[in-house]
Amino acid sequence: MKKSILLSILALGILISCKEEKKQLEEPTQMEQVLAVHDEVMPQMGTISKLVGELNGLADSTETGLKYETAKRDLQAAHKTMMDWMQGFGDRFDSDEILNGKELTEEKQKWLNEEEKKVNALQEEINSSIKRAEALLGKE
Repeated sequence: MKKSILLSILALGILISCKEEKKQLEEPTQMEQVLAVHDEVMPQMGTISKLVGELNGLADSTETGLKYETAKRDLQAAHKTMMDWMQGFGDRFDSDEILNGKELTEEKQKWLNEEEKKVNALQEEINSSIKRAEALLGKE
């Protein structure tokens, strides 16, 4: 009896292990790819806030000060774009679709295609605004 229970537990463990391994080998879904881009750039919101703070004291009406002001506005715009994107994305998809891979309707698949383009553009906007601000501040 103990042997059969032990063998059942062992078989279950192997089955779960194989399932996990298979899942790791599968290509990420489009939803997972979109979320991965979000997860990559979300931590940069802190960097944006920090850089805005640094630029605040340097922005003025001089030619150099206007460069700092422009960099600050670019960072603020990137931050706003991120917040707006997250709001819109959350409005379009429910948690089962986002987290559990629930099948999308044809309309929602079109929306996901749009969101993928938006999040990739957002990634570029965030990365480039940070890079420009850091270059201006001599942090490269």
